[in-house]
Formats: sequence, C-alpha cells, structure tokens
Amino acid sequence: MIKEKLRFTCDILLSHQQLACCDRYCGIPHQGKNVLIYSNKKTQQKPLLLTGHHGDISAMTFGKRSSPVTLCSASSEYIIIWDIEACLKRTEEGKLAAGTVIGTLLGNVVHLSFCSNDELVAVCSGTTIYVLNSKKQEVICTLNGHLGFLTSAEFCPWNTNILVSTSEDRTFKVWDLKTGAVFYQSFVLGGSPLLSVLFLEEEKQLITGSADGQVWCFSFDDDHKCHLVKKMDLQKMEKRYEMRQETLSYPQDVAEQLVANKVEISKPVIQMTSCGSFAEIQFGQEIIDNPTLNITMAGSWSICVGSEKCMVVLVSSLFTPCVVLLELCLSNLCRTGEKGGGGFSVFPSSPPLLESPLNAELKRKEPSHPKRKGGIKEKPLVFHSKVKSSGYNTTPRMTMFSAQTNAQKKTSPKKSIRHLGLLHRNYPEDSAAPTEPRTALNIANKQVSCLQYSGDGKKILCGLGDRSVLLYNSCLTGSPTAYIGHDKPVTSVSWSLCRQWWLSAAEDLSLRIWAKSYSEPAIILGDTMFSKPIRGAQFYYLDKFLVLTSGPSLYLYLYNVDLTRDDVKRYKHRSIIKLASCLTPSASEITALSAVNDFLSYIVLVSCSDRSIQVLDMNKGAVGSVLHDAHSRAIHCITQNKGSTFTSQAPESYNLFLTSAVTDGVKMWDLRTMRCVRRYENHVNLSHACSSAFSPCGRFIASGSEDKCAYVYDIRASTYLHKLQRHSDKVLSVAFNPAKPELLTGTLDGKLRLFQSSTGSHLSHDTSAAVHCISNVTA
Repeated sequence: MIKEKLRFTCDILLSHQQLACCDRYCGIPHQGKNVLIYSNKKTQQKPLLLTGHHGDISAMTFGKRSSPVTLCSASSEYIIIWDIEACLKRTEEGKLAAGTVIGTLLGNVVHLSFCSNDELVAVCSGTTIYVLNSKKQEVICTLNGHLGFLTSAEFCPWNTNILVSTSEDRTFKVWDLKTGAVFYQSFVLGGSPLLSVLFLEEEKQLITGSADGQVWCFSFDDDHKCHLVKKMDLQKMEKRYEMRQETLSYPQDVAEQLVANKVEISKPVIQMTSCGSFAEIQFGQEIIDNPTLNITMAGSWSICVGSEKCMVVLVSSLFTPCVVLLELCLSNLCRTGEKGGGGFSVFPSSPPLLESPLNAELKRKEPSHPKRKGGIKEKPLVFHSKVKSSGYNTTPRMTMFSAQTNAQKKTSPKKSIRHLGLLHRNYPEDSAAPTEPRTALNIANKQVSCLQYSGDGKKILCGLGDRSVLLYNSCLTGSPTAYIGHDKPVTSVSWSLCRQWWLSAAEDLSLRIWAKSYSEPAIILGDTMFSKPIRGAQFYYLDKFLVLTSGPSLYLYLYNVDLTRDDVKRYKHRSIIKLASCLTPSASEITALSAVNDFLSYIVLVSCSDRSIQVLDMNKGAVGSVLHDAHSRAIHCITQNKGSTFTSQAPESYNLFLTSAVTDGVKMWDLRTMRCVRRYENHVNLSHACSSAFSPCGRFIASGSEDKCAYVYDIRASTYLHKLQRHSDKVLSVAFNPAKPELLTGTLDGKLRLFQSSTGSHLSHDTSAAVHCISNVTA
C-alpha cells in the first residue's frame, strides 16, 4: 500500500521549504545552493546536479506539462527555469547543466507555481506576488494587497488570467492578471494563517486550508465570486472517527475517556491535491503510524498523482534533516463508495425484495351478512326486473300503424366529459422567476407554519400556528375552508397524489387525514401513540403508505380511507390504519423528513438532532448511508427536487435535495455522491425554521428569510437572483405552484403573498395537453 522508494539525509533542515515532485522526477536541495534531481522509477541512479544559484534555495516546483519537464527554483538572488531533459543531455555530453534566469533580486521566495500551460510563473515573496514570463526575464505584473506575508498562490486551471493567493492575514484573494485588480477578497476565515489552496476543475470549486486544520470549500463561478460550500475541522473529524471506532469495542463512557486521554496534535493543511476518481480515499491508521517509515512528523509535502493509479509523495521531516520519497498504490486503498455498495439514486433499480416492508398489504375485512334461519327462501314472482304496465290508466291508441319514412340510425349515447377546470398546456420552462407581486392576504394572527400546493396546482393547504388548516384556491380568491381539530400548532400538511384527501400533523402528537368536502377527519392517529411531536408526515409510495417521524423513529403505516357510515352507528369510522414498519436510524431525534410520492422510490431522507443526514432504504428497511455534520446546527428542513407532472427534468436532477439549518444557510446535495454541491446563504436565518423549495422546472430555489424578504436563487449560482421585499414579517414558508410559475410565501404574522413570473402564464382548455389531466366520464 505504501512504499519508501528513497531516503535522503540533508545537510540543513527543510521542514518548511517548498519541495518539488512530479510523476517522473523529484527535486531536493543540496548544500543549500544546488539541486539534486532523482528519477522516481530509478532512484539508484546517479542524480542530476543543477548549479547556478548564489544563495540558498528556498522554493522549487515542477511545471504542469509532461513534456518538456520544467523545474523552477528560487533563491533571494535568482529565479531559474530548468529544462530537465535538456540538462540530462548536456550532462551526458560532459557539459554543465544550465538554466534560464527569469527573475532577479525578488527577496525571500516562499512559494512558486506554474500556470496550466507553463508559460507563467507566480512568485510569492513577502506581501508581493510577481507574475513572470517562464521563457525570458520579464515581469508580467506585480500584485500587492495582502496585509500579511504570502503563503501560496495558484493559477486557475481553466483560466490562466485568474490567480488565487493565500496569506498569513487569514484571507485569500482572487486576482485579475489582465488588470491587476482584485476580483474577490474573502473575509477573515479563522484564527490561523491560510497555508494552501487547490482548484477542483470539474466541480468549479476552490479549497483552502489553514494552519490549525480548518478546510473551506468555495464555489468558483464565472463571476469569480466565491461562496462557501462546506467547512471542515480535521481535528474534530478525527475525534469523531476515533469515537465511533472505540464505541464498537468499548461502552460509550469508556470510549469517551480513551479519546479524551489521547494527545492532540495540530494538523496544518500544508499541501492538497486532487486524486480524480480516487478523491474519496480513506487513509487508515496503518499509513499514519507505519513503523517502516523514517519520518513520523511531516514538515512539508509535494504530491503528484501518477498515471498508473499511484501517488508519489516527497516529504521532509519536521524535526530532522531528512527527505523521503513515498509511493502509494491508490488501487489498494479502500474507497468510501465501496462500503455502501455505490451511490444512491432516487429511482429504484430493481423490484422490491420479498421481505421488503414496501410489500406489506392491508387486509380488508369482507362485510358479513347474517344468515336467515329456516323458513321458505324468498323468491321473485316475475323473471324480469321491470314489469310492463297493464295499460288501464293510459289513453286508448287511435292510430294502429304508420310508416316511418325518416328513420335514422341510432347512435350510442355520447360520453359527456366534465373537465375539472382550466389546465396548463405545459409548464413554461423558459419563464422568468416569479417575482411580480400579485396578491396579498391576511389569513390569521399566528404564523404560517407550512404550505403545500395540490398536484394540479389548484388548491393550497396552509398549516397555521392557531391550530387550524385553511384550504384556498390557488388564486387566493373566495373564502377558505377551515379544518379545526388540532390542539396545538400545525407543523406539516401533505396532499395525496389522487388529491381526494390530505393530512395534517401538529405539536399535539396527533395526525389527521381529511377527505374532500368533509369537515371531520376520516382518520385520527394519536391518543398517546407517540411520545414526541410529529416533525414530518406525508403520503408515500404512490399513496400506499403514510410515513411520519416522532422522536428518533420513522413509522410506515398502511391505511384505507372509507367515508361510508352506518346509519345507526354514525359515530363509528370505517377507515382503518395499520403500522407496517418502524425504523430507528439512530438515538438522536429526527428533525425533518422528505420522501417522493409522485413516483415509486425506495429512498426516504431524514435529518437528526446530531446534525446528520440519514438516507433510509425502505426496500431493505435499513439505513443506507449517513452523512455526519452536514450543518453546524440541526437541520430543520429537507426538500427534494420532486419536479412536477406538468414538466420534466433530466433524470439526474431528481437526485438533488436541499437542507436548511439555523445560522448555516441552505445547502444543495447530490444523493449519488452525498456531497454538498452548492451553498446558498444570502438570506437571513438566525432563529426561526425558514423553509426552502425547488421550482417545478428545477431552475430556481426559493428560501424564506428573517429580514422580511423571500430570496430566489438560480440553482447554478450561489448569489441570490431576486430579493422579494415588503413582507410584513419574517418569511417562514415558501411553495412553488407545480402548474405555473408562481411562488407563495407565508409570514410569521399570518400573511400570504403570491408572486407571478413577469413573462406571465398561459392557460389552456385542452386537457389533452396536460400530463395528468383528469376527467369524469359518464355515459
């Protein structure tokens, strides 16, 4: 797994000096002013000696291109470019290896870097960055602006005119090399200097690390505005990992004591690199504490990923004048995805298992009729259901026969179709975001806790803090239908797929299923069945199940809504509900729930009070994956990209979901990789549970905010697209209309506001154009 290929004892300590390593060669300072170039594959061969510096070498780096192999070395007097192949050839001819001086008297150089095509070199000296031409002695530009000494600078791999620098002032800057101006300057990220920076070209992200083991990941969009995606504390991550490992062998209290007794070691992020498809490598303890290694504490690193699934690492010791060349075989290292059987998808890839909880069925009792005892069975007196009249009371027929000359062929009675109102021809996928205010309505004196549109976009459910639920038309006209029965504020509402019934859950530990045009609930789930409030409840698996959370458990119920009543026992409900499965993913309380009901899906997402996200595989009835520390606070809202039946998206888009947490903004995750792919944090969320939502077209994201505004984001950018102002109070709830570009917001003081797209929306009476039009057909 790990192999020491070369060990070199230096004459001076190189603990904080930039070393050079590529897939073919490594460079080590020798006697201060010289450089030794070793072949990575033939380390026993005599090294190439490079001479030319008059002062001690302080930094080295290889170029990005594989041919020709270029090395840049720096001292206080010279910056020299070396063509390694040309130097080897000159040495074989008995000549002295020579390089090209591209800079002089630039001071104490601490870091060097090439651009992607090796035409430019960035030189960090003091608080100044010099961008040099790699072919001749020419200063392209000089960059100043940091308040502390520079620690690193890297070119953007997809745009050589962009440079990012880090400094001891705990900030990083994004520079425009054409003008020398600053595109973006970060805030002070922490209490320790930033040491390194890395670009992820595929994800268009920037990562920086500090001296105290903090790592920040930022999105790097075309506007060069960086937005925080994720922050990690390596010290805390290691402690949690050790705690989980110790808990497997010892009781909880013993494991905590063992971890607490361990000596804490600082973890400065000296160097980072992208490993491509092996980016999810887990380095085991045998790599860290490998007894065969001659270095126990690293001072500096130079890392290169080779072409044969191997990583070459040049490491200097922190306390001894020693340098070691290591080779790591990446194919032998375990990857995160292999333990969980690969990534997840919201779409099922196989039929349900035979023992799957999703195969549970509700056994319905057949109506029993009492048998008649003895006697003669009743028989009909005639053999027809209708008996022709005798004709005593009819008028006598005067005309016995008349020919019918205009006879027409009888046609079967036409089926009359009664449409259920206006339906959209199609959701306008290229429409603008709904930002034009249309309607404002004061509906209550308490907060609007939750909102949900029906699947056809014609009705709206509003769960309120005054213990009631209001049912409105989507245009918010007319008087609403009020449903009363809960004893505490309503926390969630959910429409069924058939739109004939819907449910509500509240803080009173109860759930109610309501039917259309009925003022009383068809099913009541409560009466001390749950010990904790229901944090989330909805219909699931094409209306087959109810899924809800209470405390640390998730419950899956089968149900049947029967609205018929016995004329004698009208108080007795015929609807039934039965527990099909109960799953407790962890000991922590579940704070939010999300599942897809519009199509079959095995995946249910829950968040817990320990700040984790749990992916539940309901086909197996088990936890599929756990993402720890997803936010800095407990998540209060999970929203999946469920799309709409009026429009379609790329299949991969349905694997995206949002999470919201107080003081930590909104994050978008990809279910396939369980990674945060974008972060949205322009809105204000400091104390209340502000919800978020995807638009049906999948292009926009809406979020509530505590600054009396609602924010609309473009899903591709972290900066808000629109700020919907002039709300009367904090915006807690947001919901998109699935049938047309409309956005509904609900506030803390019980007011609703409806926003439309500036491009408008078009209605159609042609129900054949709607994907899910429903008609009543009668003969």
